Amino acid sequence: MKKYDVIVVGGGMAGLTAGIYVVRAGKTILVLEAGAVGGQIITAPSVENWPGSFRMSGADLMKDIAGQATELGVEIKYEEVTEITKKGNGFLVTTDEDEYICGAVIIAAGTEPRRLSEKQTKDAGKRAISYCATCDGALYKNKPVVVVGSGNTAKQEMAYLKNIASRVYHIHHDDPIPEDVEAVFVAIGRIPMTKVYTDLVDVNKDGFIIAGEDCVTSCPGVFVAGDCRTKSVRQLVTAAGDGAVAAEAAVHYLNK
Repeated sequence: MKKYDVIVVGGGMAGLTAGIYVVRAGKTILVLEAGAVGGQIITAPSVENWPGSFRMSGADLMKDIAGQATELGVEIKYEEVTEITKKGNGFLVTTDEDEYICGAVIIAAGTEPRRLSEKQTKDAGKRAISYCATCDGALYKNKPVVVVGSGNTAKQEMAYLKNIASRVYHIHHDDPIPEDVEAVFVAIGRIPMTKVYTDLVDVNKDGFIIAGEDCVTSCPGVFVAGDCRTKSVRQLVTAAGDGAVAAEAAVHYLNK
């Protein structure tokens, strides 16, 4: 059973950034990713809000970051974590293929968006569907768009888009999509990928792992980074920031 100083769950922006910071601190690290390294952003055809790069695809951005991580010595395995339990002074991480021992864990499992209904997806046709106004709103400057949703997130998306789009429609889940819009912005919530960890750390009523800007969870030795953390802003830059903070916290924990 192989042992690491730190195991990171999730190979998106938060997880890869954590890996870079941990390995630079001289610790051994394993990043476990159940799907594709890079997270959901790899499907974005254009990323225009990453500092230093005016426009590039999400896949290219994450390819560069993953390449940097592996060149520095971050080990990545494509396995799904099924359980994490306390074991002595560390943790036993069980995947669908193997078991590992580590001294600290960083959960960077991310979220997945709640999707449009089948009816609305059909209504949308070939029009663009986005789950992030901050990410994609600028692509529809002076064009009509619609926001689907009824909660605070939908209100925030509308307020943001009103400064960009020529017109912003607002509809609820299952309402018909206006014919003249060029993009559909979905704001009906996100699902944190944290079900496996609810016996290990405290989560809120929506399943997000409870932690402040220090990324420290209720379980000593377990840290959280990225979109699955309780936070108000979920963007690439905040995920990267969380990754760095969680890594530094994990290294400090191990050094103590």
